[in-house]
Order: sequence, then structure tokens, then C-alpha cells
Amino acid sequence: MSKTTKKKQAPKPVGKRKSAKRKSALKPKPPGAGTEKKKNQADSAQALPEIIPAPMDVNKAAIPDMLPVLPVRGSVMFPGTIVPLGVGRPASRKMLDESLPKSKIIALFSQKDEEVENPTADDLHPVGTAAMVLKLIRQPDDNISLIVHGIGRITLDEVTQVKPYFKARVSTPAEKSGSGKKFDAEVSQLRDQAHDLIDLSPSAPEQALTVMMNIDEPGALADFLGANLALDIEQKQDLLEEFNIAKRIRMVHVHLSSQLEILRLQEKIQEDVQSSIGETQRRFYLREQIKAIQKELGEDEAGGDHMITQLEKRLEEAAPPAKVMEEAKRELDRLKVIPPASPEYSVITTYLELIADLPWNKVSEDNLNLDRARKTLDRDHYGLDKVKRRLIEYLAVRKLNPQGRGPILCLVGPPGVGKTSLGQSIADSLGREFARISLGGIRDEAEVRGHRRTYIGAMPGRIIQEIRRAGTNNPVMMLDEVDKLGSDFRGDPSSALLEVLDPRQNNAFVDRYLDVPFDLSQVIFIATANYIGNVPPALRDRMEIIDIPGYTDPDKLIIARRYLAPRQIKENGLTRANCKWLSTGIKKVIENYTREAGVRELERQIGSVCRGVAAQVAGATNGRKRRKVATIDEGFVRDMLGPEKYIRDLDTRTVSPGVALGMAYTPFGGELLFIEATKYPGKGNVKLTGQIGDVMKESASAALSLFKSKADTLGYDVMKLAELDLHIHVPAGAVPKDGPSAGTAMYTAITSLLLDIPVKKNLAMTGEVTLRGKVLPIGGVKEKTLAAARAGVKTILLPARNKPDMEEVDAQVKKKCKFYFVENVDDVLKYALGKIGRRKK
Repeated sequence: MSKTTKKKQAPKPVGKRKSAKRKSALKPKPPGAGTEKKKNQADSAQALPEIIPAPMDVNKAAIPDMLPVLPVRGSVMFPGTIVPLGVGRPASRKMLDESLPKSKIIALFSQKDEEVENPTADDLHPVGTAAMVLKLIRQPDDNISLIVHGIGRITLDEVTQVKPYFKARVSTPAEKSGSGKKFDAEVSQLRDQAHDLIDLSPSAPEQALTVMMNIDEPGALADFLGANLALDIEQKQDLLEEFNIAKRIRMVHVHLSSQLEILRLQEKIQEDVQSSIGETQRRFYLREQIKAIQKELGEDEAGGDHMITQLEKRLEEAAPPAKVMEEAKRELDRLKVIPPASPEYSVITTYLELIADLPWNKVSEDNLNLDRARKTLDRDHYGLDKVKRRLIEYLAVRKLNPQGRGPILCLVGPPGVGKTSLGQSIADSLGREFARISLGGIRDEAEVRGHRRTYIGAMPGRIIQEIRRAGTNNPVMMLDEVDKLGSDFRGDPSSALLEVLDPRQNNAFVDRYLDVPFDLSQVIFIATANYIGNVPPALRDRMEIIDIPGYTDPDKLIIARRYLAPRQIKENGLTRANCKWLSTGIKKVIENYTREAGVRELERQIGSVCRGVAAQVAGATNGRKRRKVATIDEGFVRDMLGPEKYIRDLDTRTVSPGVALGMAYTPFGGELLFIEATKYPGKGNVKLTGQIGDVMKESASAALSLFKSKADTLGYDVMKLAELDLHIHVPAGAVPKDGPSAGTAMYTAITSLLLDIPVKKNLAMTGEVTLRGKVLPIGGVKEKTLAAARAGVKTILLPARNKPDMEEVDAQVKKKCKFYFVENVDDVLKYALGKIGRRKK
């Protein structure tokens, strides 16, 4: 039952290595033995346990005095064992070829140093084993496999031949047998202990106990156990060289007792721990065993130690600030003692990888060429002069003061005017990385500040995540739709942004996951919003507000010709040669198929026309004439897009008395409101419809009360109102409306109705009225005037106190429209209705 391994010592006794299971003291796969170099796998020799007793004729075979010698390394063969051997050295093969035809018995002597390739007599142990070759198999690679059976101990008396192989004179040593009750007790105890060892060894062969119980001779029992115990080569050679059977029994007894004690301790420890360990400890135990196996196999380079080493290297390369590095090293020290199976192991690893990946010292070099920056901004966007001027100012300051803080801007304007795309252009003009965070619908504060690492699935906030992706600590960061932040039981994200957007605090921003300060002072934050009123005051106070108004029709024409049409032509596989847009065609789309402050819908409609052209050019005509070249004019647009969606009907809708045109400001830009009033016999009631809010209802009530107070001045019998019901309606009833700025329009509509005087054509107004007839200032002058100009309004009435806002009004609107500034409602009626005489009705 001997086992051997190639060029390696036998495994250490059980218990000296970590294991998830109890190791067997009896070797399931004993060490290999060979007569060749380690590198030559074909020369390996292994000894496998043979439970079946050897034939009697083999055990009784006589041992000649002269035997050929086969040096064996890495193993010791005992009498009574059957062992397979691999023979690869030329000298050994020649010995077998010449000796076996004459005699099947050879001498096996273990080498003292298994590294010696060509041993001499001095390199061999003096005691070996005579063995009979039971079987010889020649391999395709010229190596030989043997199965040999140990017959008895022999001593090396004299080497009689060295070349081409060893021959030696040997003798059979006399063994001193034991006797007496003490000896019998030792043999019996050894047998009992071996019985216990086999029971405690889960990998021991099933027949091992039967074979051991059938061995009667004490010496054979000692050889059987010595061959199968997990001992090293020197210990086994000592057993082989011990001719006193009583001493040999005691030596085996010592080795067996040591291994049996280890196995019993392991059994006890396993029983104690098994009751208390959970799944985590069990996995750790298994992983430790895997690590030990990998280490034995030389496969542990990619293990945990290697990963920790890589983390240390990455942290050094990242070079974070001293306090951050101190925290990282503290976590790294914890990682070294935590088992990989522990949940905290992966948490710490992810945390350290984040610190190593953050750009603590990586900075994009700013492009301080002001002319180039201006050209880049002009290349990508038309207009937006105020934003461009502010960016050029920042670059100028940066050029003079490289350590200055990054600006925090908030671009406010209706959808489709280019707020978001402007962020990428700003980054390109500065030569910085660009990061975008969409804040619309975010309700969890942790999205901004991150989660604490104590939570399962914790991660850093969006700010730190985008900094990590950008790879530099000074990107241009777009905070898109900041006015659409929400809040609930998880916190208020807008409050979390207060620290981020404060230039005097964000140099030490602490993300809850990161838990160490990170400098955001060099980041250029650009927020966008449709309606600044939805942004909390504290957050609004931290940003520099830049209003981006909508575009006029001439602006849209230029944008469509320069940017939108070429882009859609390219995206639809066309060229300017086969798709020619005329200015009349673009104007048709602007006036009759879009009604917006921006140009998003305009681009969609242009794209729809281009797709139709592409279908005709490609041959899928859909009933239309196939074309190779399309010139897009008004008729072509009408053919492709169908009936006009929007028709400018100001003239027809304001012909009748009781209709006034107001102006409103919405998150989507300016809008025109038709205020309609009608009367019918009743009891003096007032009905308001059109989904108007409470503030607008109050404006209507204030306007009616004001008219009643001025009825005598206007020449109207106020008592007639008791016999009439009034109905005030604001069309587009599906759209909610509110605000005080429609007060002047409501007062004008009521007056026009009751005095039966129509409002002048193409005239719009805005302003809040008081019960004393004063017209108060309003907001959104730019957006309202743009909407009026788009709709074809020629005359605009504004509160006198809004006259300074005319500086913000588009120059083209000023040319297109005539502005009048009113102090009170009398001024409003003068411009809206004309001169009103004193009369009674």
C-alpha cells in the first residue's frame, strides 16, 4: 500500500494545514517516486495503495546475493507493498532490458538527495528493499511503467558495477523479533490505534481495516502502517533501517499517536464549531482550504494578496490628500485581516477602488485663447450672447487668476433653446471634460450625497460618480432640469445641492459614501431650468441666473438654415445637391407647423420633410412623383406635412367687442391669451371658465369691481349690471392658467363688451391692476414680447414700471412692434379702445 510522488516529499502530517474538512492521516494519494528528473513527467513514479495481499509465492521468493540496482527518489518502498514505478533514465531502462529476462527481482534503494540526476553509491541509502517486477509496460515515449512488489529488506554491501547501470552485492539483514507481554500489549495497542485512525480518516480505503486485521506478524504490521502514514522520506527511511521489530513498533506508535491526536482534535474542533458557524464562516473555511490548495499548486498569484498589492499601488499613484490617504490605509489594513468571504470585504474593496479611481490631482488644462473659445461657441450656437459673454469673462479672469473658483451658472429658458447642448459647447471651448446629471424627477437626497456604506448596495452620489467618469477634477458639469427636483420622506435633493453649489463650501464636499472631503471648487457647474420660480430660494441664491429667451422667427430661420436643415439632411442620407431648402419653405414650417419658443419641434418637422424626400429619392414614393432632386418651398412643405396646424387669426378673433389679447409667461416660453367676455340677461352673476387659477379669478373680480367704480366716468349705467350675467372665458380650456398679469386684459375685455367698442387689431397687453386703477409691473417681459411678435402683434402695452426691461427685449421685436407704457387703466383704454366719450346707456 505504499504511495510515492514525483520529486516531492510526502505531505506534512495532518493538521498542519488549514482545511475545511478533516484530512486523512492515511494517504489517499501517496507521494510519487521516480528514477528521473523532476521536469520529465514521463519518468515519474507513483505508489498507490494495494489492499489485496500479495501472492504467497512472491512473499516466499528467495533474494539473490547479486542484484541490479534501481535508484528511487522521492519515496521509500517497504516490504509487502505493491507499487507502480515510472522509469525514464536511460541507464535504468537498460538495466531492466538486460536483467528482467534472467530474473524478475531487482534492488530498490532511495536516494539521499533526490536532486541528484546521476547518483553514485554514496548517494544511496544503505538499506533498501528487494522487489519482484510483476508487470512491465512500455510507453510510446520510450518510458517504462513497472508494477513491483516488495519482498524484503536488504543492505547494500558492495557495488560491483557502475556502468552502464548499478549492480551490487546485497544481504538480507536479520530482524530481531519482540516477545513478552509488554510487546504483545504494544502490538495490540498499535492495532487499536490504527483502527481508530482508519475510522477517523474519511478518505481511507474501505479495505484498509480488513487488510490490517489480517496481518498477523508485528513487523509486517509496522511496515504496512509506516508505508501508509503521512510521513516524510527521512522518517520512512528510519523505519526501513530499524531491524528491531519492537523498536520499529514503538516508532510507528509515536507517529501514529501524533497523527491520531491531531485527528481527534480536529474532530472535536469541527464538532464545536459546526454548531455555531453560519454560512459565512463555512464559506470562509472552504475558501481558506482553496487558498491552501492553490498555494500548493502555485496558483495563488491572482489571489487576495495580489489584489491588495494592486490596490496599494493604485492608491499611491492616485496620490490623494494626506487625510484621505490615511483613511484609505486604515481601510486597507482592515482588508488584510478580513476573510474574502466576509460581506465587508467586497464593501471595503469597492470603497478603496473608488478612492483610487477619483482624479484627486488630474486637471484638464484650460484653453485660455479667448478668440478660439468665442469661435467655438459661435460655431455651435446662434445668438445666446449673454451666456457667451459670461463665459468669455470667466476665461479672462481665469487667465489673470489661475486659482480662481469656477462659476456656478443657471440657464433659465423655455425648452428647445439649446440650454443643455450649450454645456457641451462650453466644455469644448474650455478644453475640459463634460459631465451631465439629469435631476428631473430625483426625490432621494442620497442621489446627490450618496449612501452610507453601512447599507447594502450603497454607492456614491451622482456628483462623485460623474467626477470619476470624467477623469479630471475640473470638468464642466451640467445639472439639467434643476427646477424639476422633487422631495419626499427620503429627503430633499435641492437642499443637498446647497453645499455643492456654494463656491465657499464645495472645496471640501463630503459624499456620504466617500466620507472624506473632495474639492469641487474647480468644477464649472451649469444648471438648467425652464421656470426659475420652481427652484427653492436658497438654491437660487447660490447660482448666477442667466435668462435665455425664446427665438424670434428670423432667428429660427437662421438657425434652421445653419444648423437644423444640414443636420437633418445628413442624418437622412441626403445631400445638399438632392435636397435644397428654400427660405420660403423654412418660413412655412415656422409659421404654420410650429408654435414654440425653441426650435425642437421645428427640427422634428424639418426631419419629417427630409424623410419624405429620402423616400422619393430612394424610390418609395408613396403615390408621389419620384424625384432625384427636391427643392423645398411652401408647396412642397404643404404636400409633405399636410394641412397647416397653426393659423394666425388675430384679426378675425378680435373683431367683436368683448375680446382682448393678453400675454402670459409659462415654463415653455411666452404665450398669448384671448380674454373673451359676453353678457346675457340675468341677475348680476359672473361666471369664469377656462381652467383659470385662484389668482386669475381674483384678477377678474378686481377688474369688474374697477369697471363698476369707473362706470360713471365711462358713461355706463352701473345699475344695468344687476340685470345682466357676465361670462368671462379664457380659451384653450384644457390648459391650466393662473397669475395676476392678465388684469389689464380682463378689464379691457369687460369694458369693450359693456361699452360695445372692439379692441384695436393686433394689440396685446399685460399688467396687474389694482382697485385704484394702477397698472403694476410684471415679469417675463422678454418671453411675452417674443410670443406676441411671433403671433403677428403690432402694438404692445406694458406697465410703465417695466420700461427698464426693454433693454432685454430682442432688437428684432422692437423693430417689429410698437410699445406703449401705461400708468393706469385709463391709459390702457386710450390705446386699446380709443377716445371714449361720456354717455349713458
